[in-house]
Amino acid sequence: MKPTMDIVGLIQIIAILFECAVAIIAVLIAVLKSRPYGWLIAITFALFALSDGVRTFSPYTFPRRHSLILLIASAIMLYAVWMMYNESQKTVRRNSDTDPVEEMKKSF
Repeated sequence: MKPTMDIVGLIQIIAILFECAVAIIAVLIAVLKSRPYGWLIAITFALFALSDGVRTFSPYTFPRRHSLILLIASAIMLYAVWMMYNESQKTVRRNSDTDPVEEMKKSF
């Protein structure tokens, strides 16, 4: 049974590293692309990594707070996705302002 636990632990550490990578990329999106939802995604995945790290390396530290952290992280991510959705709708509306017939004439 010991090797199974080692594999599970390794998978959990890899997942934490992926969460950290997502957080770093999200910061780059926020800074380099000037997208405010990048900060929200970064915070969300930093909370996920923190929560998973504490749960993995010190499982009895704060079992009740774990659910609260996940709830907060999920709410932040929901808001970030809502911001992305609104941004994409603005792009669609902006593109729909042009006349499709005129666009077709330009392509010929």
